[in-house]
Amino acid sequence: MTLLNRKYRAIDEAIAAIPDGASIMVGGFGSPGTPFALIDELLAQGQSDLTLIKNDANEPGIGIGKLIEAGRVRRLITSHIGLNRDAIAAMNRGQLEVTLFPQGILAEKIRSAGAGHHGFLTDIGQGTEIAAGRREIELDGRTWGIEPALYADFALVHAEHADRYGNLIYRATASNFNPLMAMAADTVIAQAYRVDEPGSLTPEAIHTPCAFVSLVVAVDPVTSEQGRRAHVG
Repeated sequence: MTLLNRKYRAIDEAIAAIPDGASIMVGGFGSPGTPFALIDELLAQGQSDLTLIKNDANEPGIGIGKLIEAGRVRRLITSHIGLNRDAIAAMNRGQLEVTLFPQGILAEKIRSAGAGHHGFLTDIGQGTEIAAGRREIELDGRTWGIEPALYADFALVHAEHADRYGNLIYRATASNFNPLMAMAADTVIAQAYRVDEPGSLTPEAIHTPCAFVSLVVAVDPVTSEQGRRAHVG
């Protein structure tokens, strides 16, 4: 099988690579950049006991909110859950373990993993509950907290345009966490509204090179919540 055929897959085949108990990074900032089609396929296939890493918990009935409502998520690592009452209720019932980081720290933990680092030093939150349990180091006359990098087994990302090798182009602010997560997981599954033949993308326009992408699937914008919003009018 050629590299071209190995990477370009049907969505059900791509998501079937994810087992129960997997840790999964999910791109998106609210709705923009969230891989809704991949999430819906994950919901349909039934994988459970998942650890999700996402900037937010989406809203009830949208994106990873569907997985949380279905009881398929054991742990959520995120920066906020305030827009999802179901996630808050599940956390309060003890059915969902939630780990919160300030948004910038969450992004840097993911970026550090993608850059091949084991972590970074920061003074953000020193002396507050943000730094509770964090190891510290003295350097240059200051106290720094050690933040470990954050890795995952899988990343689900959304792109506007791709080729069959897995080169990705994002659209405007829909890029958000997607480029970082595409570098920080063992297996990266990308959905794109348009997937063209290799050589069709302008090299300097590519945001995530194919070396980071394991599988790529084409999705119809009409079936995507994000796509419906993007194409209104």
